[in-house]
Amino acid sequence: MKYTLVSVPALGQSQNTLLNIKSKLAQYAETHPFNIPEFKIGTLDALVLLSDELVKYDTAFEQAVNKIADVLSNLVRGQPDALVQDFLLVNDKTVDQYINTFQWNSMKYRTDKSLQETASTLQQEMTSMDNLIKTKLNTYTQNKNALQALQRKQTGNLSVKNLNGIIKKEHCVLNSEYLTTLFVAVPKSQYKQWNNSFETLTSMIVPRSSIKIAEDSEYGLFSITLFKRVVEEFTHKAREEKFIVREFKFDEDALKEQERELRETEEAEREQQTELIRLARTNFGEMFSSWVHLKALRVFVESVLRFGLPIEFVAVTIAAEPKFEAKVDQTLVEQYGHLGGVHGLNKQRQENNTEEILDHELQSVNSSGYRPYVQFELEFDLERR
Repeated sequence: MKYTLVSVPALGQSQNTLLNIKSKLAQYAETHPFNIPEFKIGTLDALVLLSDELVKYDTAFEQAVNKIADVLSNLVRGQPDALVQDFLLVNDKTVDQYINTFQWNSMKYRTDKSLQETASTLQQEMTSMDNLIKTKLNTYTQNKNALQALQRKQTGNLSVKNLNGIIKKEHCVLNSEYLTTLFVAVPKSQYKQWNNSFETLTSMIVPRSSIKIAEDSEYGLFSITLFKRVVEEFTHKAREEKFIVREFKFDEDALKEQERELRETEEAEREQQTELIRLARTNFGEMFSSWVHLKALRVFVESVLRFGLPIEFVAVTIAAEPKFEAKVDQTLVEQYGHLGGVHGLNKQRQENNTEEILDHELQSVNSSGYRPYVQFELEFDLERR
């Protein structure tokens, strides 16, 4: 979804100029008026400085809009029967509908304010919304990571998953002054090695105390009873043999606590996701609108700097399929290349409108990237979302 914003002098014939552009591009693109009101001009020096500032703002706005669109898209994809494009709306319109019917919001951005003040207001609003989304997203991400960590404990293999609910009271030696029970995850390929060696890894191990409690596709979970004083040594020796001693302390309430923590974290994650989707949906519309308003400011400022006073120009939005973009560009240059600028061919072309002069002019435009009229791009990739 790429739009070219173009402004050309109206020369007292705004309607005719608009119709001329539309007719010239009718075969290649969809063209709509880009309605920009008149603003307080101020000084030329102030306009030049503002022009430079607007370039920086434009880059920042584009990044912020695309970032919030990506956040919203990623969240919506996880919702059943939800379409991303139904959430990427601006004032209840699709992005292209909003651009094609753009009207300056004079209630929010009064035209009797200076251009600098309006640009600053737009920048402050965008920064505020961007920071709010960052904060909410950070909170949501932290909670989501915590939930995933809890879920991994529920779904991992016996070397990592939570053992509450697997180990029962009868598997443990409790309230003994000298003895304790350890639980060891043994790879299935090493069962024989475990059974042959567990009693000799250290001294002070209760003979024949190894019992297989559980098994999955990778590990078996064995209990072993030994004296407390050799626990550290046994753990070290077991690790050398690729046996994994699991840290576990039996607690009758631990399973209930684990289930409660998982349930509460899941509920918090769902609530935060719902809130983040709502906030991102609302802010996307506001941020995209601010971006288009900023583009309108850029078109206005550059038109005044390029065409001078009195203010009399026509601005349009042009949406062309990629295969026709070059043709649209060529058509515009053919139509408005006579405005001059770096070509220095204005007078020559008026006197001798030959194909040779036109070809040379087009080559000059293509090589320099300069256009003798105002032109900006607004690109928002809806397809990749």
